[in-house]
Amino acid sequence: MKYLLDANTYIQAKNQYYGMDICPAYWDWLDQQFQFGVVASIHMIAKELKDGNDELASWVKERPAHFLANDDVATQSVFAQIAQTVVTGDYNPGNRDDFLAKADPWIIAKAKTIGATIVTHEALAAANTKKVKVPNICLQFDVPCVNTFQFLRELKARFVLSV
Repeated sequence: MKYLLDANTYIQAKNQYYGMDICPAYWDWLDQQFQFGVVASIHMIAKELKDGNDELASWVKERPAHFLANDDVATQSVFAQIAQTVVTGDYNPGNRDDFLAKADPWIIAKAKTIGATIVTHEALAAANTKKVKVPNICLQFDVPCVNTFQFLRELKARFVLSV
């Protein structure tokens, strides 16, 4: 996989600009990119998304293969390094604990182990921030990180209306 999608990319797409009812082509395109071996996510992201009671949760449940295992030895090893970095960093304890309890460190670890780029809506925070942000941890671990729109442009996605 070349790109791993963070939960917020699915959620914001569904809730805003690529609602499943107004832009089904986006969701079809994600299916296609998965089939091409370009796009995926991880089991922990699927778990977060399936907790919802909406069309996105149903979409995720119908696509278990889109979500890679994150319990392999290599990913666990990188996760431990990320956790150690975050625990010893100068972060807000509540934000730090929330980050470590969710899928964020796992998707970064998986991306590092397979050489993938993270797709997230989180923005790089100032170096002196007390918040743990995915792009900042990606930077520390040399994992590429882009937002949804950079991702779509890199893959030359086009959703064209045809009548």
